[in-house]
Amino acid sequence: MQNRNLSASIISTVVLCLVVSFSVAGQTSKEKSLYQRLGGYDAIAAVTDDFIGRLLGDPRFEKFFSGFSNDSKKKIRQHLVDQLCVATGGPCVYLGRDMKTTHAGLGLTDSDWNAGVTHLTESLNKFKVGEKEKGELLALVSTLKKDIVEK
Repeated sequence: MQNRNLSASIISTVVLCLVVSFSVAGQTSKEKSLYQRLGGYDAIAAVTDDFIGRLLGDPRFEKFFSGFSNDSKKKIRQHLVDQLCVATGGPCVYLGRDMKTTHAGLGLTDSDWNAGVTHLTESLNKFKVGEKEKGELLALVSTLKKDIVEK
């Protein structure tokens, strides 16, 4: 009887150790969110600022931003930061409109889209965003194309 209790105790201990080991292994192998891997809010904001600066400096995009006050441009910037934050798994709340409504009537073309993606890629490269994270972010952004490009 004593051997049986000892064996049961050993087996219980081994099973408990295995369960704890698998739980800890599962926690450490769980990948961080894209938001975390990008560097969090400040990193997303820095990339966004650089990206918007590139758009505003590109003559192809002047027509889309003409007439906006500096305050309106800041609001667009904040919406973009919040949207990227949410899309990558961050704690932000996006309060802007959907992309179809926001871009309706602007007449954005495939060429405009491609130029924008090029600017975003250049911004990501400037901040040395890893290839995996860059690919994931660009894949997320690409899902918006159908709602942004009109022609």
